[in-house]
Amino acid sequence: MITTQLISIVKDCRELFLEGYHAQKNVKYKGTVDLVTEYDVAIEKRLTATLQKAFPDFTVVGEERTKEMIHPKKAIYVDPIDGTTNFVHGLPFCAISVGMWEDGKPLAGVVYNPVLNECFTAERGKGAFLNGQKISVSKQTDFQQSLIATGFPYTKVEKGKDYEWVLRTMAKLLPITRDIRRGGSAAIDLCYVACGKFEAYYECNLKPWDVAAGMLIVQEAGGKISNEKGEEYHLDEHIIASSNGLVHGDLVEHIG
Repeated sequence: MITTQLISIVKDCRELFLEGYHAQKNVKYKGTVDLVTEYDVAIEKRLTATLQKAFPDFTVVGEERTKEMIHPKKAIYVDPIDGTTNFVHGLPFCAISVGMWEDGKPLAGVVYNPVLNECFTAERGKGAFLNGQKISVSKQTDFQQSLIATGFPYTKVEKGKDYEWVLRTMAKLLPITRDIRRGGSAAIDLCYVACGKFEAYYECNLKPWDVAAGMLIVQEAGGKISNEKGEEYHLDEHIIASSNGLVHGDLVEHIG
């Protein structure tokens, strides 16, 4: 299985990840508030080398090394530390995310949080798993009883429209849902939809490596992924909407 290889490659970075999590970090800025550490760079370098060796027909597209976004026919999207701000501040919601795609469709995905020892995996047509145990989305049908997750764009200073959209959608959703959570890792948020902790998750202005693994894990767990209009989501879309499928109509109605 492809996922067996991916899990081995990703978990090989466990010690480096945990070393960085507990260490004093050398933090740099990619934007006004978007952080990068030496561990982001080191983990991505290791992942890129091992993934290219294991899957020579695929092109690795990584967060820290990609200057211009490309979508090869066969691609492996890598986020060495999704949730770098959490990683820097010692908050345990951060993960390695690796998503394998071919012809614009996800083949396999691994999202691994070494701090909490949670390894979410999926392969197309074979289900979704957490530490080897099959998972499925929530059965909740009542939007009022649904716990929703979201995130805030790192471009909020430069792009006021995104920030306004965040506030507007939260103002719509807070009165009609159980509550909203902001965990700080898109990959983990998607996985928590997949295992039923959240009923739904939405966010704007993400990059392919943020969602390339998690969206397949949601789909294989029985959930739904779309854009804000309820249509098929593509990696270059501005807004992603994910849910257990049962409250998806309510979600897109209020974020579009």
